[in-house]
Amino acid sequence: MFIQTEPTPNPNALKFLPGRDVASDPRDFVNREEAEASPLAEALFALDGVAGVFFGYDYVSVTRSPSGPDWAVMKAPVLAAIMDHFVSGAPLLRDGSTAAASAAGEDTEIVLEIKQLLDSRVRPAVAQDGGDILFDAFDEATGVLTLRMRGACAGCPSSTATLKSGVEQMMKHYIPEVTSVEQVI
Repeated sequence: MFIQTEPTPNPNALKFLPGRDVASDPRDFVNREEAEASPLAEALFALDGVAGVFFGYDYVSVTRSPSGPDWAVMKAPVLAAIMDHFVSGAPLLRDGSTAAASAAGEDTEIVLEIKQLLDSRVRPAVAQDGGDILFDAFDEATGVLTLRMRGACAGCPSSTATLKSGVEQMMKHYIPEVTSVEQVI
């Protein structure tokens, strides 16, 4: 098995591409307790310096702690853990571990348009950088759209610029009801 790596705009995150599907539904793990839902995430968090794990559709993004070892030290053990997992045939998630359910209720027409634009234009571009972006909320009274960054994009120094210069401008252009875009931390 050959696993490619790609840098991300976040200097503390690397994208690992195992050449196969990883997750049908992207999943983010920000600590060891959450990682217990996945044998692979748990194995990665057992490595010194791992601060976050994100499963994309066809990649695994690993974020290192800024105070931990650098990538020259961490890269080989991360590659080994990913390879061992996929070669073993173990499931990505343990039984009973599913993605969080979305909020109940019907979306308004504007929210549906926002989600469609996120899914068709924004999420594919963000996935190339090893992350994901999710709809959080839209306040129709103020026009403020809040989004959640995951994977390599969470905590990335350029995430604010991505939101303001890219996502906000696109949203305002296609959906005039959007007045600003904010990030939920």
